[in-house]
Amino acid sequence: MKFVRNSQTNPHFNMAFDEALLAHPPCEEPVFCLWQNRPSVIIGLNQSAYAEVNLPFLESGGIILARRVTGGGAVYHDLGNLNYSISGRALDLDEHACLQLIVDALRSLGVPAERTGRNDILVQGRKCSGYAKRMEKDRILIHGTLMFDVNLQQLTAALSAPDSKLSAAGIASVRSRVANLKEYLPQFPTVDAFRQALQEKLAGGDAEVSLQPQWLQEVREMADNRFGTWEWNYGHSPSASFQMRRKFPCGTVEARFSLQHGCLDGVSFNGDFLGDLPAGELCTRLQGVPYREEDLLESLQDAGRYFDRMQPGELARFLLEGK
Repeated sequence: MKFVRNSQTNPHFNMAFDEALLAHPPCEEPVFCLWQNRPSVIIGLNQSAYAEVNLPFLESGGIILARRVTGGGAVYHDLGNLNYSISGRALDLDEHACLQLIVDALRSLGVPAERTGRNDILVQGRKCSGYAKRMEKDRILIHGTLMFDVNLQQLTAALSAPDSKLSAAGIASVRSRVANLKEYLPQFPTVDAFRQALQEKLAGGDAEVSLQPQWLQEVREMADNRFGTWEWNYGHSPSASFQMRRKFPCGTVEARFSLQHGCLDGVSFNGDFLGDLPAGELCTRLQGVPYREEDLLESLQDAGRYFDRMQPGELARFLLEGK
């Protein structure tokens, strides 16, 4: 199995890179790639960014949100995480054999790795690798994570939806106890050393595929025009419903709303709050507004007329974070 090199750490570029391996292969033979992302959360194709991820935490820490083309749950990446991708004709690749190849490589390096029924990889009962796949025509893409030295505190915070969102409907990830492979690989002081050793195990002497400039340019264009857009990462979210409540100087405000393709739908405000105008007028205005701060602020400039002394930013934060 040949290998391709990808030294980029931009998650939107790397989602496009995987898509290109599947849809526009750089060669006829099966290939694999080992790659990394800067701090980011990667959500599955069918997940709601709003119901699944602690978006305020991501924004405050400069953590990037990206959506991949495969299913499954949300995962946290940073430079202590190593990812693998395997792609080729389905006739040439058996997904279970590919995953077993990763397990065997880890075991040969000294990790007591084993597969589960969900095709995760565990080490002594703790998850160190998740897995997802996608078929397109006669080709398959298999990719997954390998946690080497991931910041587990950041991981936990990023993948914990805010408690202030009292209810949300979405396709939730399966939460698991996790482990870093570095615990079991003292001979590799860095993720780069681990990457090199794993690449040698997987390549088995096969040559590197040289990526053509035009192929890489197409990847960059996909990253800019699709994988890096709000429409893909947020607007592609399936419907989700939220309910939150908070006491303000004007009284208690309870907000209920749904999101459809990342835009507000069915907004209602209830509570004992005071205001000069009926809140129903504001609900009508908010219909279809993108669920992001700049659009909410534009629609909430006169928030104080519906909720006494309420500032636009205060109401926008409440709708976004429940705070």
